[in-house]
Amino acid sequence: MFNRRTILKSGAVGLGAFAVPGLAVAGSANADTHKRFVFILQRGAADGLATLAPVTDPRWTALRREQGEAAMAGHKVDGNFRLHEAMTNVAALSDAGQALFIPAVATPYRDRSHFDAQNVIETGGAKAYQLKDGWLNRTVGLLGGRGLALAPTVPLALRGDVPVASYAPSRLPDASYDLMSRIGSLYAEDAQLGPLWAEAQMAREMAGDASAARNGAALGELAARMLAGPDGAKVLMIESDGWDTHFAQPGRLNGQLGQIDSLIGALQAGLGAEWTDTLVMVATEFGRTAALNGTNGTDHGTGALAMLLGGGVRGGRVGGNWPGLSRLYQDRDVLPTTGFDALATTAIGQHFDLDPRRVGSILFPETAPLALNGTLVG
Repeated sequence: MFNRRTILKSGAVGLGAFAVPGLAVAGSANADTHKRFVFILQRGAADGLATLAPVTDPRWTALRREQGEAAMAGHKVDGNFRLHEAMTNVAALSDAGQALFIPAVATPYRDRSHFDAQNVIETGGAKAYQLKDGWLNRTVGLLGGRGLALAPTVPLALRGDVPVASYAPSRLPDASYDLMSRIGSLYAEDAQLGPLWAEAQMAREMAGDASAARNGAALGELAARMLAGPDGAKVLMIESDGWDTHFAQPGRLNGQLGQIDSLIGALQAGLGAEWTDTLVMVATEFGRTAALNGTNGTDHGTGALAMLLGGGVRGGRVGGNWPGLSRLYQDRDVLPTTGFDALATTAIGQHFDLDPRRVGSILFPETAPLALNGTLVG
């Protein structure tokens, strides 16, 4: 069970090491909808070329050598792309038309600092450190309901004016219910902390036993519990670390992709019928180099892979505009052709049936992206 709690309002109010679901937001669009949005951030720059390999590209095997040949064992998405063999659950979703792959995605950021790139993808700004709040916090404000991160602290993407929270498993021994009750009694007469503590206790019951939540499947099961039902989170962020594969990439990436695939499979299974109303977006701060380096890994790049998953996704295909590997950005990276902000704007707008111009102006005020052509969700 979870035993340490922090209740954060815009990352400011604390009662311990972890936070719990925030308060409902009034005056929102579509506040009564049952639909949910999940954002999974692959911190460290996931190699999209290995995740979804362009096996028919003339330069593929020359750039990736033996890794390029091994990619042929992956799941066939279409005549040109193979999905990494560790992603069996995502492959099944693709076959069911519920997984859409968009290569060559990038934020406006064009350098190669993890810190700056993560700041841009989390704030939704045009440059690093221009915005102080996160685009997911603005999403919660737009949609209403609960905003939640499965992370030790509230990530920048969820910080802002709207009350949100984070939740993560503790390594400390479980606190007894007697102790939790005593703490509740202390806060009961406090006008501010009393209601927040009640929220914490409700979140604890919703979460259940997640002592193994560092495992992908267990984290997916936890995420499903936190999303399910009328009181579930409307916007959920999940952090996935360890994607900076500068060396020995095949083994490391196989484990990373296997974990995130297990997470997605468990999330789908745990939601059951509610999967139909759930949109999952998987993205990373930037891509990796098209060619392998000298230590059988890849270095920081530009164009990356994003994935949209869910019961309403028009999937089973590769979307966007694949630029190929003959023309690389700065002669080393996948050339970006789809803006992350435009992709998120389009997907969220279509999923929640909102005007994409309004969505873009609120979520990404510095770039105000136009919606992409075509139906991604719905």
